Amino acid sequence: MVSNLGAFPRPVLMALAAAERLLTRRAGASVVLADPEDLGGSDRSVVARARVARNPFSLPRTLVVKHYLADPEPGRPDPFHHEVASCQLFTALPSEARASPELIAHDPQARLLVLEDLGRSSTLADALFGPDPAAAQRCLLGWARGLGRMQATTAGRENDFGALLRRLGERSWRDPVAEDARAALAGVSAMLTDVLGVPVPDAALRDAQGSARLLGGTRYRAFSPSDTCPDNNLVTSRGVRFVDFEGGCFRDVALDAAYFRVPFPACEASFALPPGVTAVMLDAWRNEISGVWPDLDDPELLGRRLLDAQLLWVWLCTWWLLPRIRGRDALLGPDPTRTPRISTVLAHYWREMAASAAAAGRHASADLGVAVAEVLRDRHIDAPDELAVYPAFRSVA
Repeated sequence: MVSNLGAFPRPVLMALAAAERLLTRRAGASVVLADPEDLGGSDRSVVARARVARNPFSLPRTLVVKHYLADPEPGRPDPFHHEVASCQLFTALPSEARASPELIAHDPQARLLVLEDLGRSSTLADALFGPDPAAAQRCLLGWARGLGRMQATTAGRENDFGALLRRLGERSWRDPVAEDARAALAGVSAMLTDVLGVPVPDAALRDAQGSARLLGGTRYRAFSPSDTCPDNNLVTSRGVRFVDFEGGCFRDVALDAAYFRVPFPACEASFALPPGVTAVMLDAWRNEISGVWPDLDDPELLGRRLLDAQLLWVWLCTWWLLPRIRGRDALLGPDPTRTPRISTVLAHYWREMAASAAAAGRHASADLGVAVAEVLRDRHIDAPDELAVYPAFRSVA
């Protein structure tokens, strides 16, 4: 029975009690968890750390428990299944190649995972909102290297992932953003015209729709956590570790590498990066994946794929975010100290895409990006003209 309860929320205590039952069944003797610590989670799940107070077999001193609170949406992939399969995929790898916490046990009926505790690690978000620009840059480079290493390690393992999902009852899987991305490529052109009064040239529409090739079965596919926002990346003594695989999938590696350019599309903590940091992150990432995909060392080939991915994310973020400011501007997330205005972040996405498109000779997309950014700025004159860099870099900006 969970000890040292204190004034903990009932969902946390229920999660740890379920974990005790699961571990006790596995061990054939009583396992007791103590000193629970609420790690947050979301409206869909509870995440907590606990000390193993009674340990009849070789368990770590502490564990992390994740308990899904709700059943999956009918007709939609089950995020619990995706998280279990993702953790199983990494747990089967050697520890030095593992990009996630080890999966110790899971219970499909209770919708529960028991995971390795990576310790009281800070997150990438902690570094980006901290006081030390050098530490923030080191963490960004570690994240870029970790992303590339994870992609290189999981290349060619898509069938294994599919088999793990089928064992959990998922007949098929898909990238959780793919459906919205295709809707965006079909609908954003009319949205820009209707909401902002910006017509989309046919050439710019063809550019954007061409990016849909990244959603198909390309030869540059690897595992993606799908949600790699800064607070889902732990900075540990063994490097960056990724957590939260509710949308774990396989997709083209450029879609995650484009996070360097956008950056962190539609994440609540989506601020700008200082000049030069994107290029250094890209080099760190490319060094990790070049052994698996040596042709991506070709700057022209990689540049085309990254621009396609950047276009796709900008159109998708517009599909998600522009309807939220049809009436008036709003914050991207709930915490005003850690999130930008939607109009400012969308204008930044379009402006940065315009610069990339102009450098690549895609002038219709470049002109469209400039036009959208200008209208967003003019419509929301009380919002900042430029997206600020992350707080860690502001003292040196």
